[in-house]
Amino acid sequence: MQSFIPPKRTLMGPGPSDISPQVLQALSRPTIGHLDPLFIKMMDEVKELLKYAFQTKNDFTIAVSAPGSAGMETCFVNLVEEGEKVLVCRNGVFGERMRQNVERCGGIPIIIDDKWGEPVSLDKVAQALEENPDISVVAFVHAETSTGVLSDAKAIAQIARQYNCLTIVDAVTSLGGVPLLVDEWQLDAVYSGSQKCLSCTPGLSPVTFSDKAVAKMKSRSSVVQSWFLDQSLVLGYWSGEGKRSYHHTAPVNSLYALHESLLMLKHEGIEQAWQRHADYHQELKQGLEALGIKFIVDEEYRLPQLNAVYIPVGISDTQVREQLLEEYNLEIGAGLGELAGKAWRIGLMGYAAKKENVALCLKALSDVLK
Repeated sequence: MQSFIPPKRTLMGPGPSDISPQVLQALSRPTIGHLDPLFIKMMDEVKELLKYAFQTKNDFTIAVSAPGSAGMETCFVNLVEEGEKVLVCRNGVFGERMRQNVERCGGIPIIIDDKWGEPVSLDKVAQALEENPDISVVAFVHAETSTGVLSDAKAIAQIARQYNCLTIVDAVTSLGGVPLLVDEWQLDAVYSGSQKCLSCTPGLSPVTFSDKAVAKMKSRSSVVQSWFLDQSLVLGYWSGEGKRSYHHTAPVNSLYALHESLLMLKHEGIEQAWQRHADYHQELKQGLEALGIKFIVDEEYRLPQLNAVYIPVGISDTQVREQLLEEYNLEIGAGLGELAGKAWRIGLMGYAAKKENVALCLKALSDVLK
């Protein structure tokens, strides 16, 4: 065996996204102890930078030492107890994962379904809450990675508040790519991933809990089923004053990388990052439509950073993706669930959302499809 040296790919799938040289360089900095005063100071800066990315002042804003799926589970295991009813809005793969999390917590999922490629129906949310007054949490996916559709988080949260419900929000693909205003929209528990629009190494999950969510977590009548994800234990590590209490060995170098990627977002400006994703989406859209490729999601609800398109009739899904990878070192994503074999998912996330990537993708697809 020899050292593994990966090729230089252009990552335009559903994640991970391309990582900038600055973030890769941050990964290679000397490792220090996870209780070192200098590392703790950097953790505090990560918290502040995450607050900026989430547009929140929530004190409990941290990075879970695990990928976005663990961020999802963190929210559910801390906020859902046995017998509680949770409204799960399902319009793709990750809404279904929410349902599974509710059941594993001993909760009772109340499901509303919308077609894949369509946003969560506000009327269905209101109707379900009216018919089930004992629902305590509304869970939905802001940016559904499996379909490329964006739901109206602000409106869903407003309806949830009318029925005195907390919200759990999947922002894995939305954070840093489209407007996500946690405080203004009054979202309660929001989780994301480091490898999408933040363009950081995979393996970290930014989360933020409102004061209401923290209060619910602290007032539980039962212990959280997961020791590692029990945020009442993690509070002493991320939020302790002075010397932090030991909980687990944090992924030191990965947090260096997250700090660097968030710093880059801060320097660019969050609004400018949102606009950059929107602008390059328009360039990609025009080029794809010129190739006769059609989008799955209506433009009004379309994610600029995750472009789900139908595979043209008569074209082999796997053959095209393999050819793009082998001949152009370009990765695009396959469809998931109902869209497997029927769709491609083309990412324009974070560092990958730039003109040269759009040009490469369009030229490579044009050549391969011929």
